[in-house]
This record gives sequence, structure tokens and C-alpha cells, in this order.
Amino acid sequence: MRKAKDDESSGRFAYDGLERVFHEKARLGIMTSLVTHPKGLVFADLKELCALTDGNLSRHLQVLHEAGLLEVWKGFQQNRPQTLCRLTEEGRRRFLDYINVLENVVADALTAAKTAPTPASSLAEGWFPA
Repeated sequence: MRKAKDDESSGRFAYDGLERVFHEKARLGIMTSLVTHPKGLVFADLKELCALTDGNLSRHLQVLHEAGLLEVWKGFQQNRPQTLCRLTEEGRRRFLDYINVLENVVADALTAAKTAPTPASSLAEGWFPA
């Protein structure tokens, strides 16, 4: 097994700050919607912004709520029941930390893509496709 280069520490590309709870596409959209609306969003608006069904949105909100990342408030608006969702302080902090790690992933990938030779030309003699 080949050892990592001296300039790359062990686990350099492990990205420990990527939390699975955020990494699902729908939850990423929900969290992004809520971080851009600090006062929160009602269920119908969140559903539309994220292009989710009632059931999908409900399930993802439940996961995020159980993780302590968002608050769910029940109330009435024009005599109609409404559900308001907004980030907790911990949810906002953890999501912004997650975004910072994602920025590192993107930066690493773009840097490598710009400087690395094309895959076909970078193999030593004797290698062939499986």
C-alpha cells in the first residue's frame, strides 16, 4: 500500500465536519432556506422553496428537529393553522460550520482539477483499464 505524500497528512480528505444530517439533498435545501430566513418559514413556503411533498418535508423536519437543529412552532394565521420552522442557535452554528467544510471540499477539488494531469496521461507504463 502506498503511503501518503509528506505534504498530505493522514486523513487530509476525510472532512470530519461533514455531518450526515445535513448531507441529504432535501435537508441541505431546508437548512439553506432557513438560514436565509432567520425569522423562519411557514410549512407551505418551505415546501415550495425546496420542491418537496408534505410527507417528505414533514419527515425531514422531524429528523432535523430531533437533532436539535430547528424549532417547530404551531399557530394560526388568518384563523388557519400554520406550522412555522426556524433554526435553533445550535442549528445555525452547526450548519455554517458544515458550509465552511464544504467550501474546503470545493476548494480542494478545484485546485486539484486545475493542476493535475489528465487521468490517461498520468499513469505509469504497464497500467490498463480493468
